[in-house]
Amino acid sequence: MIQVKHVTITHKKDYKVILEDFSLVLNDGDKAVLIGEEGNGKSTLLKWICQPEWIADYCEASGERVLQNQRIGYLPQELPPADCGKSIYEYFLEEPLFLEQDAKELNQMAAKFSLAPDFFYRDQRMETLSGGEKVKAQLLRLLLSAPDLLLLDEPSNDIDLETMEWLETFLLDWERIVFYISHDETLIRHTANIVIHLEQIRKKTQCRCTIARMPYEQYLKERSGQFGNQARMAANERREKKLREEKYQRIYQSVDHAQAVITRQNPSKARLLKKKMHAVKSMERRFAREDAVMTQMPEEERAIFFKIGGDGSKIPSGKTVIDYGLEKLCTPDGETTLASNISLCIRGPQKVCIIGTNGAGKTTLLHQVAEELLARTDIHAAYMPQNYEELLDPAMTPVDFLDQTGDQKIRTQIRTWLGALKFTADETEHTVSQLSGGQKAKLFLLKLSLSGADVLLLDEPTRNFSPLSGPVIRQMLKNFEGAIISISHDRNYISEVCDKVYRLTEHGLIEEPHVRESVPLV
Repeated sequence: MIQVKHVTITHKKDYKVILEDFSLVLNDGDKAVLIGEEGNGKSTLLKWICQPEWIADYCEASGERVLQNQRIGYLPQELPPADCGKSIYEYFLEEPLFLEQDAKELNQMAAKFSLAPDFFYRDQRMETLSGGEKVKAQLLRLLLSAPDLLLLDEPSNDIDLETMEWLETFLLDWERIVFYISHDETLIRHTANIVIHLEQIRKKTQCRCTIARMPYEQYLKERSGQFGNQARMAANERREKKLREEKYQRIYQSVDHAQAVITRQNPSKARLLKKKMHAVKSMERRFAREDAVMTQMPEEERAIFFKIGGDGSKIPSGKTVIDYGLEKLCTPDGETTLASNISLCIRGPQKVCIIGTNGAGKTTLLHQVAEELLARTDIHAAYMPQNYEELLDPAMTPVDFLDQTGDQKIRTQIRTWLGALKFTADETEHTVSQLSGGQKAKLFLLKLSLSGADVLLLDEPTRNFSPLSGPVIRQMLKNFEGAIISISHDRNYISEVCDKVYRLTEHGLIEEPHVRESVPLV
């Protein structure tokens, strides 16, 4: 069991309260998912539960966590910088139980993660692994530590579809406590039995936390029903209030007028009117008391919305976007051949997704395709990398990233657009290094929208968006009238947005049958 008692967490920079008087009890068998919009403090809460001092640099926290000597297995959202320069073998050696495993057990673990048997012993530096391979390595070392409690920050990020299927089965079979953050709606629907929803409402001035001990689909249904009922009740009460106020005004004006015109020669009627006005005032006070407890319109943290592309983003159906051929695809250092005989032809506003096992070379291929398309003058391409820091300066503010002109009017307009993406005024002045992964993803999508590009190259475009924003992002990309070349392991994105799916293998790109949202691709 784990208990969290009366936790309040406040940002030091802008004094925003991201969690207030939060309490939670989890028991063995609980699979609790933590959801919420980008920047709402999900990762901060998970870090505090693991080690409160981890957030001391940027947050103040009060409250209590009660653990019963559990061995915590924590998966961070990103590979810690201190581990980047280590070899894979050095990384695993830091887990004392690693050397106690025999070769057969390690081979079985590697196979479950679609990795080669020698993966644990390689001299390859951790920072050179693909995004999915980094997640797999961290998960493997975490499981080798024999934890009792799993705290997982985006365990599904970047891992291939085959491993995603294994992860779902693993979480369902895990008999202890799992507390995890995920933006993968399918994973959440298949595994979570408790939903913890962090929200920032009233223009991000007030935090709200909902704990629902039920599956995700049921939570969404009940939340929608409760909000709908509350909205209808509030609307009915407001209609009744309007009719009541109109009636009150007629009575008040009638009595007030009668008092104004009555003569001194009729004192008995004057006393009667005075009593009547007293009753009218009493009625006003009673109405004010009723208004104070009137049902409020439901406060909901809504998903973001904006349009990607404009009139200039449409591509004619017959236009060749790319007719690409590559004899060999090698790792960036040129030492290893990843695939050969690659051929990719896209015409018109097609939306293509490239899938494949982690380390197959998908990001390397997309980067090479991006270099070719970004240099073209007959199309206007824009690129969103998997690693945002490729194009983001961590010392920049969001406004600086989106504007290179320095024009005050343009910068004011950019702040307005950022506000539409749920950035507060303070957050628009934060440095990029202080933003969450989802907020960085928002910056890239806004940059794409402002660019007027007719070809988008997207490496895991939906990976950092909340389950509530995910459907909105997918609809925006689906409605984009240009071409999209993407990499994704998001089953919802693949099924809802993409026209064609190609698997990258060592023998090139192979077209796959279309993928249904609920069925993992194996």
